[in-house]
Amino acid sequence: MLDSSTIDTLVTGAHGDPFAVLGLHKETDGRWWVRAWLPAARSVWVVEAGTDAVLGELTAIHTEGLFEGPLVVSSLAAPVYRLRVNWSGIPIVIDDPYRFPPLLGDLDIWLLAQGSHARPYERLGAHAVECEGVAGTRFAVWAPNARRVSVVGNFNFWDSRRHPMRRRGESGVWELFLPAVSAGAHYKFSLLAADGRALPLKADPYGLRAELRPATASIVQALQPLVPPGDPQRRAANALAAPVSIYEVHLGSWRRAGDDPQRFLNWDELSATLIPYVVDLGFTHIELMPISEFPFDGSWGYQPVGLYAPTSRFGPPEGLRRFVEHCHAAGLGVLLDWVPGHFPTDAHGLGQFDGSHLYEHADPREGFHQDWNTLIFNFGRVEVRNYLIANALYWLERFGIDGLRVDAVASMLYRDYSRAAGQWIPNRNGGRENLEAIEFLRSMNERVGVERPEAITLAEESTAWPMVSRPPSMGGLGFHFKWNMGWMHDTLAYMHTEPVHRKFHHDQLTFGLVYAFNENFVLPLSHDEVVHGKGSLLSRMPGDRWQQFANLRAYFAFMWTHPGKKLLFMGGEFAQQAEWNFEQSLDWHLLDDPMHSGVHQLVRDLNALYRASPALYTQDFTPAGFEWLVLEDRDNSVLAWLRRGATDQSVMVTICNFTPVPRHGYVVGVPAGGIYRERINTDSALYGGGNIGNSFGLVHAEPIPQHGRDWSVRLSIPPLATLILEWQPE
Repeated sequence: MLDSSTIDTLVTGAHGDPFAVLGLHKETDGRWWVRAWLPAARSVWVVEAGTDAVLGELTAIHTEGLFEGPLVVSSLAAPVYRLRVNWSGIPIVIDDPYRFPPLLGDLDIWLLAQGSHARPYERLGAHAVECEGVAGTRFAVWAPNARRVSVVGNFNFWDSRRHPMRRRGESGVWELFLPAVSAGAHYKFSLLAADGRALPLKADPYGLRAELRPATASIVQALQPLVPPGDPQRRAANALAAPVSIYEVHLGSWRRAGDDPQRFLNWDELSATLIPYVVDLGFTHIELMPISEFPFDGSWGYQPVGLYAPTSRFGPPEGLRRFVEHCHAAGLGVLLDWVPGHFPTDAHGLGQFDGSHLYEHADPREGFHQDWNTLIFNFGRVEVRNYLIANALYWLERFGIDGLRVDAVASMLYRDYSRAAGQWIPNRNGGRENLEAIEFLRSMNERVGVERPEAITLAEESTAWPMVSRPPSMGGLGFHFKWNMGWMHDTLAYMHTEPVHRKFHHDQLTFGLVYAFNENFVLPLSHDEVVHGKGSLLSRMPGDRWQQFANLRAYFAFMWTHPGKKLLFMGGEFAQQAEWNFEQSLDWHLLDDPMHSGVHQLVRDLNALYRASPALYTQDFTPAGFEWLVLEDRDNSVLAWLRRGATDQSVMVTICNFTPVPRHGYVVGVPAGGIYRERINTDSALYGGGNIGNSFGLVHAEPIPQHGRDWSVRLSIPPLATLILEWQPE
């Protein structure tokens, strides 16, 4: 019944429309025929589903295993059949994948083609379902320029000839239901390009689970149940006026298993160790460096291949869901580092997915990132935007993630980012702005705001791009927060300077307040500041060992009382001495050293004071919450300021001395009379300091004008130290 060329394309795995020839067909003579492609089968019978009554025996029309034949049926209706196949002498009854109707509804197909499907991950990818009462897995993938797409896996010998898929019109979506394939099955997609080239086997772009590297297959995995939206507790904890102190973690090197320093802790082990540790230190949120599946450990997750698959390094996806639930039960929020700007060139990934530049730009001036040797998403393609925006929602609604820190936003915003003249293409207006990326970021943030109002997004944006954390309706990008990279660079440069020269660099500490309220800033001391030869935070402090620790303690207290939310990379909380190494655990033995444990205790106390003091967080983003008291004492490298709460009379005063000289009898103007109680003194012996301070930690204001104030306090300011005072009316 088939011509030789059609038979040849079937048996060689080149046929792009298998449902046109395989399965059940009514021929012109009115008879029902079945055609089955079963490589290596010896004989095949068609039996009635439910009764196994024989409806006909199929005849081999090709030695590779192509069978066909008419059925003996009494009804004019299409019979529901199964196949009894003899491969090795014992017949096995199976369901024919080519007897099932189209799987995705017409509306789904239309929405996917328009790039407006609310949750494409529920339709594309691999999903264990029942079809016409038969259990199996529905596979679907977008590959509009492929000539043929097949599902291959450990259920069909990774043979690309066996299970070619059905193309759904011009949408570019291919689909197939494979009976008896269930959760846990390993699979990939085999594609022929439009020119007939066989492409490397591809992992599923929408795969929900992946093999542990170096293996690269996707794994059939059930979706996590939806987390109900609008949790009022999470919304309150993530609000602009809430205390936000973030502990950034690289899960593979925070701590390794005690019995095997090369083994990562799994999600449940992390729940039992990491969560109580972070809670004890008083942080409000954990930020996880990227956990979308990635092939190369050395990328730290910033070159993801499987955006929908939590990395298998720490166990299956349900472990992540439990981890987030445990965090919430302990009062911790969970933020994910999210990388929508670029992806690696690994053969099994998204690059030239169907033989064309599908997810990336074709022109390397737009589509290749020179700094990281990665490919850049084509944000102008509606299907690509849909893929990414849905991925943002996926983490929030399927795992209960509190927010996404969006990586490398600056590289997305500028077409000439890190490119010389002639290496980039201007936008349609002749400018350098990436208009498509801007539209993508605004759309993503708007969708998150509508669908998950309790969640937040944070931008790692290192330029002066305006209104990053303002709504799109105002012309902004729509992020809730922006990392303050300028503050980080300036203040770390200042702290690296020898104290004797700091008076010449005083502005590096004060300049941040010129623009502090232009955005909703997070003050980040992230992993980027302790890698690539920069050393640790401690090693960047000048002076002898005592001065290094004193500098770091003073700097942390400066940061915790400065306007802006807080972020500290793991290890900083106990003054990790060596530069971060992603291949090994943090140096936990340092906590046996009183100087290191002193920093640890200081961070704990700073977080406790911060969370208990509305003056330190409720007005982070408005000038009303901040006033300079001592701004220009460059010669002494002394700074002082106050913070005010939004709805009460709480006032906190911070005084910093960034020289190794104690300042006795130093007078600071204050806003009112009363007692100023010493809440934190970074020179306390408790933290490893010299214990210089003020009697009983209480200072009474006197009606002596100073710094434009009617009242003042006379202080002993320790060397290389920060004092935090709380005002109490008489």
